[in-house]
Amino acid sequence: MNLLDVTAIIISITAALAYLNYRYLRLPPTIGVMVLALSTSLMAVIAAKLGADWLLQSQQTLIGAIDFDETLMHGMLSFLLFAGALHVNLNELMEKKWIIGTMATFSVVASTFIVGGLAYGLFEWLGIAVPLIYCLVFGALISPTDPIAVLGILKTAGTPKSLETKITGESLFNDGIAVVVFIVLADIATGEQQPTVANIAVLFFTEAVGGALFGLALGGVIYALLKRVDQYQVEILLTLALVMGGYSAATALHLSGPVAIVVAGLMIGNHGRLLAMSARTREHLDRFWELLDEILNAVLFALIGMEVVLLTFYGSYFIAGILAIPLVLLARFICVAVPVTALKRVQNFSPGAIPIMTWGGLRGGISVALALSLPPGPEREAILAVTYIVVVFSILVQGLTVGRVVRALTRT
Repeated sequence: MNLLDVTAIIISITAALAYLNYRYLRLPPTIGVMVLALSTSLMAVIAAKLGADWLLQSQQTLIGAIDFDETLMHGMLSFLLFAGALHVNLNELMEKKWIIGTMATFSVVASTFIVGGLAYGLFEWLGIAVPLIYCLVFGALISPTDPIAVLGILKTAGTPKSLETKITGESLFNDGIAVVVFIVLADIATGEQQPTVANIAVLFFTEAVGGALFGLALGGVIYALLKRVDQYQVEILLTLALVMGGYSAATALHLSGPVAIVVAGLMIGNHGRLLAMSARTREHLDRFWELLDEILNAVLFALIGMEVVLLTFYGSYFIAGILAIPLVLLARFICVAVPVTALKRVQNFSPGAIPIMTWGGLRGGISVALALSLPPGPEREAILAVTYIVVVFSILVQGLTVGRVVRALTRT
């Protein structure tokens, strides 16, 4: 199948699942699509065990034709991050800069080592041979909260505005930092890089700081162009060029594409929309990016649900995945509680901030994509299976209950 055929089938499947969810399940759109996609995949696996393997083979052929890591990290992610950043209030973000900055940096690194150490003990106990360095790689890929999952679900969770800003801001920036940590650890694990402080510092500065500066410059250029036109078709095309061309250019320059697009999106959303666009253009721009965001979210969650047909689930892998869930949540709790407690003297936090930020820190497609990017080997199979189980739990269980947790803990 060529790219057009694969895309047509995936869009058609996603549309059918979205329709069924709207008519019968009535779950939040992205979660409902994922539930139905996962259910279909599991039914195909069960049918294959009973001798009817044509459905499983068809699904494996379809999903096998899609490079999930490439599709998400170098395709959909830039659009989703820009759409998310477009409506984040920069002033509110700056008011929460200390907790957001701490959570996006210190907490990601701390969680990497906490999860990695706990995972190493868990794998050893279950007799699964995963070296410590690969356990740290797992810690790096599972630690960041996924902006795609978080932004989509927080919209309907009823989270207090100040707390929503903290969680949203963290999720927009911590994936860029986590990708840098992941790259460093993955290179060490595969022997491609020597673990020196200088190498790590240069990579971090180049990717994260360079990405932010590049995004600022890119946003400034597009902002200047937007001020000189008043035609919504041209202005929407300029934002598309920013997202697609900017992400590709950042990647080619070995800068962090996610960080660059988030910074550019914040600039266009806070200055471009207000100072360089007419009311008519703002309306068209908002509708365009909102629709694109919802469509890509639905497709992504459908792919996550269908990806299970390509995974290897030994009994020990499944047990490891189930037991990893509380370990990941424990690490998240520690890495939220420490900075929140430390910053309470200088910043106000809503009631229940620690448990809400812990439970609302959802994992999603980025973790799965990073796990799929690891080189083939037994370590990859174990890490991928465990990552998938943690992500599915995070989206389905945490995603469906975070609204109740918020209401219970903020009720006065």
